[in-house]
Order: sequence, then structure tokens, then C-alpha cells
Amino acid sequence: MLIGEVARRSGVSARMLRHYDALGLVRPTGRTVGGYREYAADDVRRIFHVESLRSLGLSLKQIGRALEDPAFTPSALVGDLIQWTEDRLAREQELLERLRVIDASAPAGWQDVLRVVELMRELDSTSAARRQQAVLTRPEGLPVPAELLAGAVLAESDPHVAGALRWALARTGDDGVAALVAAARSEDVDIRRRAVLAIAGMAEVPGAIAVLTDRLEDPDALVRRRAALALGGQGVPAAVPTLVRMIVEGTNDVDAAEALGTLSQDPACATRITALLAEQLAAPTADSATRIRLLQALVEVEGTAPLEILRQVAHDDDRTVALVASALAGILAKRADDGPGDH
Repeated sequence: MLIGEVARRSGVSARMLRHYDALGLVRPTGRTVGGYREYAADDVRRIFHVESLRSLGLSLKQIGRALEDPAFTPSALVGDLIQWTEDRLAREQELLERLRVIDASAPAGWQDVLRVVELMRELDSTSAARRQQAVLTRPEGLPVPAELLAGAVLAESDPHVAGALRWALARTGDDGVAALVAAARSEDVDIRRRAVLAIAGMAEVPGAIAVLTDRLEDPDALVRRRAALALGGQGVPAAVPTLVRMIVEGTNDVDAAEALGTLSQDPACATRITALLAEQLAAPTADSATRIRLLQALVEVEGTAPLEILRQVAHDDDRTVALVASALAGILAKRADDGPGDH
């Protein structure tokens, strides 16, 4: 077959076939009387072999070696190709995400695009101080894409920079919460922790309560606690069991007690909180330290029931617990005499 027919049948251009010939990769078996390239069936078969290997990303030099060297083994080369392809895909995915962030910022002109690109570069800096400055020194009124800030929050390990990023993200409102919803359910526990901490700082934003409530059942204790504290501050009763458990465990128990105090402003919730605290007080596994924390939490709860419980526990067999209960009962009694304005 002449080169034109081979090109039609193989889908490889005549120009590329000539290039293969010049490289010695696929040389036609013969020539016509007029000097035209003439390809045999084996030549065409070799062309298809070359194209198959090219589709895997091999260079023409690598293909020539693979076809000519009987000792050439593909395993190492294929492994290199896999790594190279993975790296390329990662770079392209990063580019895609950057383009989406720029698109989400709805730039009015190229100047806006350049500002976003500049912020991206600053947030990628290896200097924590520079990353923090990039967030805190943005001009007032200059919009920053929530997706960009959310991505930075989820990747940031420095606590000071992370705090600045959460502050900036909170200013984006609904968009900030929306940008973190998927991350709050990530399989990566560190990502979930960072996402929930950021959402907790925006608990008053629509949509945040639903995400935080869902995280009350998270397998990670830290995620559950952060969600519960934020929900307690917003008066969401679903947080009560987790907050009581925090007091029992002695983890952020002061914050948990304050959150229960906020929740107890609802009489029905106050009754439930008091019952749960009393139940834990009476638990046979509760040691002195745990019972004292529970007594201190009762002081934060609205209503008359906490005072009654404290007076009962003031006669407890555990002298230390009894003394604490007696002292706390005195505080509540005085508070009741002084009136609700002094609580």
C-alpha cells in the first residue's frame, strides 16, 4: 500500500508516517519504481502497535525501545507513566478548582481576576504570617470567594491563620456555610473537625443548625462537642445529651454547663436537663469529681428543681460532695431571694 492509502486506513496522517520513517520507527518495506513508500501488512501492523503505545503516553523514543529491545520490560515504565499521569491530573484538578473559584467570584473585569489570583498565591505561601496577613489586610468591601476561604480553612494547620480564615469566612454568610457542607461529612476526621469548627462560628447563619445537628452523631468526639456547644448557644435542645456527657467526661465542662444554662431558659428543656443531670449524679459509676461537676452544672439551670437537688445532696455520704452541694445550694438560695435580675 502507498502512504496515502495507509494514512486513510490507519488514521495516521501521511506527515506523521514520514516522521516515523525518518526516526526509523516504522520504515516501509519497499519503494515503488517512482520512489514512493510502499507499506507491507507487517508495516501497517507496526503502525498500529506504535499508535497503541502512544495512547498510553509513551514518547516515540520509548516506543522505539519497546518495539526493538527484546529485554525491555514494561512494568517499570508503566509505573512511571502512572505516577506522571496522576501528577498531571492533580495539577489539572488544582487548575480546575482555581478556575471555579474565580468564576464564583463573578469578576467584573480582569482586575478582579488578578486580585483573586493574588490572594490564592498569598494563601499558598509557606509563611504563616504572610497567609494571615493576606486575610486580615484585604480592603473593606472587596469580595473574597467563599470557596477559596473554605478551601484554605480546611487545609490550614496553623491555629492563628486558621482563626483569621474562619473570621473572614464567617463574613461571607450563607455562602460560607454552603462551601463547608460537604467537608463536614468528609471521611477525613481532620477535615470534619476544621469544617465543623468553622460552621460553629457561623451558627446563626441559615443552614448551619442543620449541619451541626447532623454532626451530633459524628463518630469523632471532638466534632460532636464542637457541634453541641454551638447548638447549645443557639438554643437547640438536641444538643442536651452531648452537653451532659461532656460534663460527665470533664471535657469543656464549664462551656457545656453554660450552654445548658442557655438552653434551660425554656422551661420544658430545663426540666429535661435537670432530670439528666440528676440521673448522672445518682449513677453508681460517678466518682466524686464527676458528681461535683454535675452539681456545678445544676447551678446554671433555671427553675427551682436544681436547688432541691442540691439540698438533698448536701446530706450525701461523700463528705466532699456534700460540702460542695451545700455551698452551691446557698448560692442558689441567695440568688432566689435576690430575684432573677441577679442571675
